[in-house]
Amino acid sequence: MADLETKNNVVDAAEKAKKIEKGAVDAFKAVEEGVVGTYKKIENAVVDSYKKIEDDFVDKFLREDDETVEEAKDRINDKLNKKDK
Repeated sequence: MADLETKNNVVDAAEKAKKIEKGAVDAFKAVEEGVVGTYKKIENAVVDSYKKIEDDFVDKFLREDDETVEEAKDRINDKLNKKDK
């Protein structure tokens, strides 16, 4: 009888350990998703802000009269690429 009770206690302890493990894994996944999600939001905000500053700079200082900002960027990149070759 003692052997059966010991086996049951071991099985119960193993089941409890599995539940604790699942809870810990779920908690870590939730934290990971929160951290990664926040990082991505910050990254996107920084990149978007940089692009706006870049576009404003090109518009004010580098764009020629009949060019769009994108055309000015393409023209400048073409000139820089020719210098590199």
